[in-house]
Amino acid sequence: MNDTPIKNKAGLTEEQFLQSYDASRYERPSVTVDMLIFTVADEQEQNYRKLSPKSLQLLLVKRGDHPFMGQWALPGGFVSPDESLEEAALRELQTETNIDDIYLEQLYTWGEVDRDPRTRVISTSYMALVDSEKLEVKAGDDADDAKWFRIEDRWLRESKTATATGTVTEKWVELRLWNEAEELSATLKITRTVNGRTVREDREIVESRQIAFDHARIIQYALERLRGKIEYTDIAFALMPELFTLSELQQVYEVILGKELLAAAFRRKVADKVIETNQYRKHAGHRPSKYYRFNPEWT
Repeated sequence: MNDTPIKNKAGLTEEQFLQSYDASRYERPSVTVDMLIFTVADEQEQNYRKLSPKSLQLLLVKRGDHPFMGQWALPGGFVSPDESLEEAALRELQTETNIDDIYLEQLYTWGEVDRDPRTRVISTSYMALVDSEKLEVKAGDDADDAKWFRIEDRWLRESKTATATGTVTEKWVELRLWNEAEELSATLKITRTVNGRTVREDREIVESRQIAFDHARIIQYALERLRGKIEYTDIAFALMPELFTLSELQQVYEVILGKELLAAAFRRKVADKVIETNQYRKHAGHRPSKYYRFNPEWT
């Protein structure tokens, strides 16, 4: 076995190289984390015989300082040198909203040069689905307020152009977030460029009203990912209590996907994800419905 230390072109071993390494040779961008905390909440239903309708909601915080002071943003903040991205995400979530002990899934990293007017900032976004009834949301020291906003997006128009090597498709989408006190919105253009075997997708904020930074495009991208993940993962069950009816589960799928589903087809789709119990939901105005629970062994 050869124990001779490997040296680089300058004649330095790895230990010598690290001892003399000057980290200031390269300018360092700041790193932040942003959290997308989704929930599905019950709305008021006048007819007691029907299940309460549900809405998809997102947690936002009102900025208490410049830039974008007074506008709404995703909970988040800067990463310290001595913590991981996930540790920073959980710390910032607790600091800004008093929420902790939830599972966050890394979504995407955003690195456009001019996305933050303060300095060069690279941000990693995280996503979670939570049961809002189990959380007590309260703005922390870094935010003026923290609230749930109902959320939806809709396609406005689309154009497709053929090129010599592929196609360029442009889609315009409107994003809306609202609650009893405020309404926020943004218009985005999504450009999908196919060049041979290479596919590139870019998101541009055409207009943003009361949504800070570039968070409108992060939110809209997360909506698309959420719809995709609910089709092939068990992410929806993070919103469900231990026992639930299939009708209640179907409502959650429908509000996230933004469309109605056929009951028979839906039940076939989730059959391996649920376990039937011998308990029933009994409620005035409703026929008894059998309770199910999540099957952690589903494949």
